Amino acid sequence: MIVISVLLLVGALVLLLPTLSDFLSLARLAFGRRRLPIRIRESPRLLFLVPAHNEELLIQSCLGSLTRLAYPTERFDILVVADNCTDRTAELARQAGVRCLERQDPSRRGKPYAIVWALSQLPLGGIDAVVIVDADTVLRNDFAEALARLAPLREKAAQAYNDVANADDNALTRMAAVLSAANHRFAYALKGRAGLNIPLSAGMCVGAGLLERFGWPAFSIGEDWELYAFLTEHGVRIEPATGARLLAQEAQFLRQSASQRKRWMGGKLTVILRYGRRLLSSRHIGPAQKLDALAELSSVGPAVHLGITMIAVGMAALARPPGAMWIAVALAASLIRPVVYASFAIAVDPQPLRALLAFGYLPFYTPWRLAIAFAALAMVGNKSWVRTGRTPNRRITTRTPPPGSDSRATGGDLVNRAAN
Repeated sequence: MIVISVLLLVGALVLLLPTLSDFLSLARLAFGRRRLPIRIRESPRLLFLVPAHNEELLIQSCLGSLTRLAYPTERFDILVVADNCTDRTAELARQAGVRCLERQDPSRRGKPYAIVWALSQLPLGGIDAVVIVDADTVLRNDFAEALARLAPLREKAAQAYNDVANADDNALTRMAAVLSAANHRFAYALKGRAGLNIPLSAGMCVGAGLLERFGWPAFSIGEDWELYAFLTEHGVRIEPATGARLLAQEAQFLRQSASQRKRWMGGKLTVILRYGRRLLSSRHIGPAQKLDALAELSSVGPAVHLGITMIAVGMAALARPPGAMWIAVALAASLIRPVVYASFAIAVDPQPLRALLAFGYLPFYTPWRLAIAFAALAMVGNKSWVRTGRTPNRRITTRTPPPGSDSRATGGDLVNRAAN
């Protein structure tokens, strides 16, 4: 019985880590001094790098949003890397007037290798930051302007707001939109104000100075989480760029997203096994950042969190090990944070009632997510995976440029030099 108590207590403490980190962040904001950020007026020089593997269905929407950015044309460039493509990705990129480099290396497939190959051909001294854009996303017209407000960018990273383009499709996509708002508008905003790093994902902006110093260090199946852990370990600041929004279509059916969910979970587990001790022993970050990084990497997501809590509380009620009541209280308390953030997100949703009703799907979604999390254990390490199936974008739109702004149809001097 004591063993059961210990296991349940450890599980409860792990689930409580994000809550503890948030309480410490609130305390720092209430009693600490905030340092005013140093900003510059000149627009930073940005390179939008689009790694693409067989993305002929979606890349035109992506590049269309990039060419319509409301940003000085001489201060940004677009570069597509057609990575081991067997379709018309490169052709469509060039038809859009965007510079495209083609890479064929079947022995080294995947986004990390495409990024490294592209960066090796670019004069990083001529830019301030590289924005990694997935080919199945689109950017809002003011994306670059929002990033520019965080300048200088050369020696830090920033993360854009990942939004859901098809939130109205069904309960699954609506819940995804609520989770996105809960993270980017509330949880990550708190971290940013408290001086803590936020996780990286699609639309990440990486300072050119960091790439010159470290190169691209992330090659696992969870490369976004690995880069977050690596930069955090080395004391590099990762700021939220809440105003910089990109949109992607969320999978409408569970079968569509199963492979991606397993990869995300398996990748995160791989990263925490590799970086957990390194983060704890890092001399570049303080205790609050160490705690928060471990909380982020050990977080299992709200649905899995709920499922684990229900199972653990049930075990405690049936087995009645020593301290069962306190363990159950700790497990239940760990749910307060995701419930509070989800409530905030529902409150600001354009259709709050529909957002709330979407959670009626949770009793069906939670067991499925638990099964996916269990299956993800087999993907720990650099295992192969099958990406989510692509469907043409039908609903994703971006704002048109304001009067007087230039549309961008060609790559600028930076990528032209890279190709010479």
